[in-house]
Amino acid sequence: MNRKAIIGGTGVYDVMEGATTQSIVTAYGDVSYDLVKIGDTEVIFLARHGKEHNLPPHKINYRANMMALKMLEVDEIMAICAVGSMNDAYEPGDIVVINDFMDFTKNRIQTFFDGDTERVAHVEMTDPYCNRLRGMLVDGFEAHALNCKGNAVYVCTEGPRFETAAEIRMYRQLGGDVVGMTNIPESVLAKELGICYAAVGVITNWCTGIEGKAIAGHQITASMNQNKEKLTRLFLELLSRTETAQSCKCQQSLIIV
Repeated sequence: MNRKAIIGGTGVYDVMEGATTQSIVTAYGDVSYDLVKIGDTEVIFLARHGKEHNLPPHKINYRANMMALKMLEVDEIMAICAVGSMNDAYEPGDIVVINDFMDFTKNRIQTFFDGDTERVAHVEMTDPYCNRLRGMLVDGFEAHALNCKGNAVYVCTEGPRFETAAEIRMYRQLGGDVVGMTNIPESVLAKELGICYAAVGVITNWCTGIEGKAIAGHQITASMNQNKEKLTRLFLELLSRTETAQSCKCQQSLIIV
């Protein structure tokens, strides 16, 4: 049985018809997830903020989540991230494919190799996100009436506060396109485990100081609602395809020294 995973926020359960809730115990904590069978594929949905959306970004147990997917033998993950835009070409409601990141988090454990084992390991970051899955996403957008505006460099901040205008000016000068609070260390841990991982950013708002308007919660919700069902259906279709050829190096990203 092939097993794939979708990671996102709350509100996509209506799309996951026939899903059952299950849980698994990992060395890093217990993880609850929903599972649905599509043909010969089992797709796991993991709500990174919890089903009640009660976990702030800095309190998410990223290591437990990713280890749970590894233990469940998931080999591909597609993720949805709500992001703010600091790029004039990417407006609220738009969709982008994340192809690189800059990490400005402060207090998160970002590795499974933190000195608790005898091995020292590093993860290679030439392609931070699986180039094969990113290609599949780009090819699938048009068929699902989703207007992808292009690739984006993701800036990850600690949260849960939003960024100041001065911080956004700095990130923009460094080459950032969008900003969020959850994709790191999620994507890094997937890389360490050799799991193919790709992420789509849904632009929910302008970053602080870009348009001179305060960020409003109802605008973020409206932007996510506009795209979440179509994106989830696209993910389900792509992940349930039977493919044998591999054209990425995600499983060879870990370097043991």
